[in-house]
Amino acid sequence: MIDWSSVDTVFLDMDGTLLDLHFDTYFWLTHLPMRYAQLRQIPERDARELIVPMIRAEQGSLNWYCTDFWSERLALNVTDLKAEVRERIGYRPHTKAFLAALREASLPAWIVTNCHPDPLALKFAETGLDTHVNGVVSSHELGYPKESAEFWRALAGKLSFDPARTLMVDDSFPVLESAHRAGIGQCLAVLAPDSQEAPRKAHDWLPGIHDFDEVIPDLRSGLKTRDIPIMRDKQTESGS
Repeated sequence: MIDWSSVDTVFLDMDGTLLDLHFDTYFWLTHLPMRYAQLRQIPERDARELIVPMIRAEQGSLNWYCTDFWSERLALNVTDLKAEVRERIGYRPHTKAFLAALREASLPAWIVTNCHPDPLALKFAETGLDTHVNGVVSSHELGYPKESAEFWRALAGKLSFDPARTLMVDDSFPVLESAHRAGIGQCLAVLAPDSQEAPRKAHDWLPGIHDFDEVIPDLRSGLKTRDIPIMRDKQTESGS
């Protein structure tokens, strides 16, 4: 499934890959319409019929993920509303064991996410996830969503890595297809991103897993501690 001997760098999506997508699903489809209805004093059904199509119309764009955009569009504080249900933020199964196995194999792991910096900070505060990886890059820093070719060009300008020897793990098929087109050597789909929903069907040609326990044994047995090129932030190196 994964040729670990050909991997020097691991890029990891966050929501639906490392963290349970249930938090985001519940917030956008249930909590936000409910609170909007309360604040506007309208029926919740009307709020949902207004908000859900509005959100889906932005799918795949940077606006889709931007809490600033939605706060302005809906005239409410989306970040504060997310904090109201922060107890729903949690890890997907075997995430910590997988990250530990990557460290044991001396493989640098970076979170590469479309998550906006405000909910990103909330999720890190709840989980400590950022302490288990080498670094974090949000698409909002680069100005493009991961679905776009421009994102991968911008990422290559920010970080030093060999695309051909990089693994990308994500629950989004469009993101993985974009990564593949950008020359990322190996891509892996997460098929069960939301603990409260049934797993999705496998991609036509991308390999997929339900949980990380499916790849941890091969990672631990197939890789011994070895020297791997250090991946650095180019902007840090240049002193910017």
